[in-house]
Amino acid sequence: MKKFLFLAVVMMAMMCSCSDGNKFKVSGTVDGAGDTTVLYLETSSNGIWHLVDSVMTDGGEFTFKEEAIDYPNVYRLVYGSDAIYFPIDSIDQIEINTDIKHFAENYTIGGSKNAELMMKFDKELNKFVKTGDFASEAFKKWKLETSRKLVSDSKSIVSYYIVNKYIDDKPLFNPEDNSDFKIIGAVTNAFSTYRPNDPRTHYLVETYKDKLRMRRASNNNMARDTIVATQTGVLDFKLMDKSGKMQSFKDVCSQGKVVILNFTIQSESFSPSLNKLLNDIYSKYKSRGLEIYQVSFDDNEAAWMQAVARLPWIVTRDSNGALTAMRYNVTEIPMVYIINRSGDIVGRVENIDLLEDTLKKYL
Repeated sequence: MKKFLFLAVVMMAMMCSCSDGNKFKVSGTVDGAGDTTVLYLETSSNGIWHLVDSVMTDGGEFTFKEEAIDYPNVYRLVYGSDAIYFPIDSIDQIEINTDIKHFAENYTIGGSKNAELMMKFDKELNKFVKTGDFASEAFKKWKLETSRKLVSDSKSIVSYYIVNKYIDDKPLFNPEDNSDFKIIGAVTNAFSTYRPNDPRTHYLVETYKDKLRMRRASNNNMARDTIVATQTGVLDFKLMDKSGKMQSFKDVCSQGKVVILNFTIQSESFSPSLNKLLNDIYSKYKSRGLEIYQVSFDDNEAAWMQAVARLPWIVTRDSNGALTAMRYNVTEIPMVYIINRSGDIVGRVENIDLLEDTLKKYL
């Protein structure tokens, strides 16, 4: 009987352990909290907060265990009017330690790199919020550095959190500001490319489209089929082509040719027909000085190599995608720019069926 009881206890422990394997955990200590201090765990649905659970601390200690989530999301630990923000991905094990008097200030977070990055961002931002000095050079420098970090990992949940951050009902990244709008676009594009099924992606894309429509409407209702830009020199970037050669886009544009810059994803269903159209145009106009520089935002290098093996133009892959997407304001895929023989951007073709007719103007 004793042996059976022992085995039963072990089995129950194993079952509990296995069940915890499909849960994420948020635990920690609140110094100075009593046994009746109530903490709330809330999650965000694109800016709308929902209660997940509540617990009372036990000697200052607390634990939340919830079912694993399919996509990374932002959560917050709430005490009174104070909140500590952090991301959860799948079955993360997050530890938060703070004190009751300075709940949302003197806290530390461990357990995931993204949680630590979000904590660092919030603490740095809060220093400026306290002083209210958002016009200072220090704030401008900090925001510029934050923007660079966003570009380096624009598809992360931390980037999503930052571009949706508000200060006193005003967005930290203002869509009416050209530089800020490019950052928002880079994050939107990265989510659309790498997280197409993430619920946050639809929100980012629709919000971005709304802001884009407003900006276009205020810019004399520019035509949507072909946007002819004021002549502007290209912004350089360097990517490896399929043969392993580093290709400088600026160098390609300095050779006196008309260049088509195409942002695409080879693994998408539209890719074969797009490449066929580009191939027809390239075959027809190559002798007249046409070059194509194609940037693919494909994760799988082997699949990309197979897809581009026979393409005769310059084909490169940007597995991150954020830098080039931000520099060229890539709001949808595929996207095509035309660069004239002087190395100036002269058009962005959104209706791909009009590409050849538009191209003829510059050949």
